[in-house]
Amino acid sequence: MKRTYLGEFEEVVLLTVAVLELEHRAYGVAITHEIIGETGRSVRLNQIHAALQRLEEKGMVKSEMGEPTAERGGRRKRLFTVTAYGRRTMQEIQDVRASLWTRLISPFKLVTSL
Repeated sequence: MKRTYLGEFEEVVLLTVAVLELEHRAYGVAITHEIIGETGRSVRLNQIHAALQRLEEKGMVKSEMGEPTAERGGRRKRLFTVTAYGRRTMQEIQDVRASLWTRLISPFKLVTSL
């Protein structure tokens, strides 16, 4: 199968879906809050939805509608899960990054003052 490459933001969204699906919380708003909490970057819901749509088109995630909930006024959440292809892609990304990091002679050290 041809390798599909991910941008940094798509990779973060895919990893976040994988983490949150373990708790059955992989839906747009929860993904947004998790990414903001983990990265500190400003992220909007429409950016998350766009990335999820790209990941779904690439076959890395799939979605289904959850049950209606009272907290959402009877509306249903679109829940995402990572596909086998998405998991393979995540593993390939992790392997490449780990290989490159282990090849560094001395890991980067943070400079606290100039």
